[in-house]
Amino acid sequence: MNCGLTSVIVNFYIHPMKFKQPIPVTQIAAWTNSEIIGDTNAMVTGLNEIHNVEEGDITFVDHEKYYGFTLNSKASFIIINTREVAVFFPSPLGEGARRADEVTLLYNTNPFEAYNFLAEKFKPELRTDKNIAPTAVIGEGTFIYPSTVIGEQVKIGKHCIIHPNVTIYAYCEIGDNVIIHANSTIGSDAFYYKRQHGHYDKMHSAGKVVLEDNVEVGAGCTIDAGVSSDTTIGKGTKLDSQVHIGHDVKVGEDCILAAQVGIAGNTKIGNRVTLYGKVAVNKNIEIGDDATVMAMSAVPSSIEGGKTYIGYPVVEARAFARQVAMIKKLPELWEKLKNL
Repeated sequence: MNCGLTSVIVNFYIHPMKFKQPIPVTQIAAWTNSEIIGDTNAMVTGLNEIHNVEEGDITFVDHEKYYGFTLNSKASFIIINTREVAVFFPSPLGEGARRADEVTLLYNTNPFEAYNFLAEKFKPELRTDKNIAPTAVIGEGTFIYPSTVIGEQVKIGKHCIIHPNVTIYAYCEIGDNVIIHANSTIGSDAFYYKRQHGHYDKMHSAGKVVLEDNVEVGAGCTIDAGVSSDTTIGKGTKLDSQVHIGHDVKVGEDCILAAQVGIAGNTKIGNRVTLYGKVAVNKNIEIGDDATVMAMSAVPSSIEGGKTYIGYPVVEARAFARQVAMIKKLPELWEKLKNL
């Protein structure tokens, strides 16, 4: 099927989770049945979970372990389940320290539910009973095979090829000259849950997936939507088959991700990074530009760019080679020790 341009998209957001117009904090409090502690005249400009907050954003925290981190983040508004926060603002203030009056609190007994309510209100799930939603925008020269599903308010650029049985969820954006192979899923819900009341409550995925120009996605891949920001695959990056990209991940330009690579949520991958087969990457970390990680390695923490890594957990390849050489000498050394 060769599709031309359809209807224009109207989004509530200028960019992920930033409101088109500021919203009074009093309105947010009324919607969530929260008590305002702080500036009742303040205006909220966006909604974000803690790893992506910016000034003007509202976020949430519901565990004392993370109170200090959240209260001293860039968030201007915090839904929180305690009023006792003075201890988290140092006195006297050190260099760069935040003052208590720089943040407005919204006291709520269940911040997770309050935040989730707002996320669903401002970025609702959109459903269609058509294979290609009427609000999808599809560029000139793009070819879409049968049995593909394209959700509401999806944007697809020019000269793309979308193979059979691909699913592209609502709100996702695909650049020009993108190839998506069969059975891949773009924009599935984030794997993000909170255990409370004896069960797991689901975080609403209010972000989307953005594939920039000249990206190629192999067969059977899954790229999850962000929970508040975009999951982004940079220009020219190539994914092999059966790659999984978690929520809010940022992959840079001209990267190579081989088969069965898995990247957990909110991780940042630099430009020209190569991850060979079955590499596992932890959440909330960074991999620098021009890094290479050899097959079947695990990356539990951030690593510098410009180096080659191997192992579980990874070490620099040169250090790994020295370790292997020493291990090979252990039987000989043991024999010598026994003969002393």
